[in-house]
Amino acid sequence: MRDWSDRLNELAVAAEVTGAVLGIWHDGTTTLVPYGVLNADTGVETTADSLFQIGSVSKPWTASMIVQLAAEGRLRLDDPVVKLLPEAPVDQRITVRHLLTHTSGIDGDLFTDTGRGDDCVERYVALLADVDQLFEPGTAYSYCNAGFVLLGRLIEVLDGRTWDESLKARLIDPLGLSRTVTLPEEAILHRAAVGHLATDGSRVNTWQLPRSIGPAGTITASAADVLEFARAHLTDERYAGMQEPQVPFAAGIGGFVDLGLTWRIYDWGGRRLFGHDGSTISQLAFLRIDPEARLVMCLLTNSGNGTRLFEPLASEVFTEYAGVAHPEAPQPIDVPVDDRHAGRYERASVRLDVAKRDDELVMVYRATGDRLLFSEDPEHVYELRPTAPDDGNHFVTRESPAHPWVPVTFTPTHVFTSGRVTPRR
Repeated sequence: MRDWSDRLNELAVAAEVTGAVLGIWHDGTTTLVPYGVLNADTGVETTADSLFQIGSVSKPWTASMIVQLAAEGRLRLDDPVVKLLPEAPVDQRITVRHLLTHTSGIDGDLFTDTGRGDDCVERYVALLADVDQLFEPGTAYSYCNAGFVLLGRLIEVLDGRTWDESLKARLIDPLGLSRTVTLPEEAILHRAAVGHLATDGSRVNTWQLPRSIGPAGTITASAADVLEFARAHLTDERYAGMQEPQVPFAAGIGGFVDLGLTWRIYDWGGRRLFGHDGSTISQLAFLRIDPEARLVMCLLTNSGNGTRLFEPLASEVFTEYAGVAHPEAPQPIDVPVDDRHAGRYERASVRLDVAKRDDELVMVYRATGDRLLFSEDPEHVYELRPTAPDDGNHFVTRESPAHPWVPVTFTPTHVFTSGRVTPRR
């Protein structure tokens, strides 16, 4: 079996990542490899059992509980949300399936902190009365954190307990997970990572997202526990439908071609993988599962540079065990640009201003509203470069010259970036 320690160290140093744990499960054998430190200010060393925030990798955990409830006959995936939760202030056509597949049309990046009480998710859902409907339910895909908080509230109502308590009863305890938590007072009992900025590696000032976002992204876990959760999706028939394509994903970044019931479905060299990524306050997590190769890989990092480490490392891991590599990122092409897409685009918590400067397009990102409370980089200027197809609507951008290119697509009414529809104002 290959020793991944030296290679993780080399790639992490090159990517300027502060700390990480690589987890691999292959056909019955588990490998856990730590790197670096959990906190650059204290110098606490990363160990294999350290806890990292997994961000939106939490979403498949919430989805798994919804699927359990469906298997118990307590809901149907095509039930309208308001049938199960009459007080939910959302479009009556939105179904549970719409929430699981980010097709509800709810403007999903509401990050309001509704307190630490057990009613925080319930109070968050009430705020959706003031959130825009971006498109008709079921007609488009736009990544929606709010939809998963709604799912969390459904779990609370049907189970008669908090989402955190259901997570423990339905997943953490049955799977024997000893290092998976949701609250900071639980995480502090373990070796827990804190985020570090991509720009200079400095430690962030805020540790965790509000508790109200829990069902969408506040699980903190060890790599071993993440692997164990993923393995359940290779063996438990209740979850088989989560891997079935529901919605095509046109952008195709990282081989992401379809969306299942929350799981992202990837095409890597003709092999079908599934998985998810997560990002909180400069902690990035990645999970990929290859059922045919009986291979699971997770990478947990405490750095905004996590993507710079994940892509080359995933290529080497999957080449070693499955003979496929992470797909190449889209690349810019050298063609002229015009100003047809100049203007302002806005959704909850984000404003994007696009302008032509000299011969280039730039997009200024600004965090707004409640997002400012934990945004360590509230304003960022992105250079937009044309990419194929050469139609004036498709571009790529990146966080810095060291980061991979990611797609940005314009239509006359909106821009699609970071998996989200942002309307033109």
